Amino acid sequence: MSKIAIYPGTFDPITNGHIDIIERGRKIFGKVIVAVANKTNKECLFTLEERVDLAKNATKHIENVEVNSFDGLAVNFVKEKNSSIMIRGLRAVSDFEYELQIALANRTLCEDIETVFLTPQNKYLYLSSSLIKQIIELGGSVKEYVPNAVQEAIKNKI
Repeated sequence: MSKIAIYPGTFDPITNGHIDIIERGRKIFGKVIVAVANKTNKECLFTLEERVDLAKNATKHIENVEVNSFDGLAVNFVKEKNSSIMIRGLRAVSDFEYELQIALANRTLCEDIETVFLTPQNKYLYLSSSLIKQIIELGGSVKEYVPNAVQEAIKNKI
């Protein structure tokens, strides 16, 4: 029986590092659902609908990947999708403390959900959506870091 894993995040914008984590997760689990968070404490460049569309476009080449948006707690979305697995990406030691806090809080909220940490390829270890937005704001090119559709959406947005 194949397992469904949920990969929650804001994906603002989705990067090649995110896609790498999705591809790695897909090799382990039968299906990966990319869960795009509606409410976030971050200031988003893209609307929820745009983030969902960009994630769908960026993952269309990967079999058994679905993209949905969600409101509220990620653990509730995981349960709603009949899953017990949440994927989280770890890039560097600096991510670990934050991600551990989230995983422990999620375990307190629902002890049946396990968090699986995956690391991207070395070339994506430093990559984050925040870095992408900073490069864009300063006039740099992000073509090495995001799918073509995201690069076009960024150009149109700015």
